[in-house]
Amino acid sequence: MSSITRFDTFQGLSGLQEQVNRLFDTSFPGRSDNSALTTWAPAVDIYETENELVVKADLPDINEKDLDVRIENNTLTIRGERKFEKKVTEDNYLRVERTYGSFSRSFSLPNTVNSEAIKADYKNGVLTVELPKRAESKPKQVKVNVTNGNH
Repeated sequence: MSSITRFDTFQGLSGLQEQVNRLFDTSFPGRSDNSALTTWAPAVDIYETENELVVKADLPDINEKDLDVRIENNTLTIRGERKFEKKVTEDNYLRVERTYGSFSRSFSLPNTVNSEAIKADYKNGVLTVELPKRAESKPKQVKVNVTNGNH
């Protein structure tokens, strides 16, 4: 004889509620403190032309005065901080995917870079650092006259 099982409409809802709560807890860890505001490393592109090395770093929402770019011992270091906006309280955020806080990126430079002539420009959230090569390290082309052997 088969037994009749009573269908409970709300049986799965408590499990669903727990899953939703767990999702929000992992998405917003410690919403009352700044633990979600961790350090980060901005994306960087580095490329070389005939005359220079160029470093481009994506630094959206960073004030120019919060950037520090320096060369020391053939190492380029870019430091800064993206500050969390206090216009809206953390409790009002539904999702926080961008990372905030201090960052530091360092790159070893070849000896071919002329560290005295480096330029940096910050525009539209992108920092561009131009590192010119030393004159002696640039490729030279010398025109060689070819004779037919008859002087």
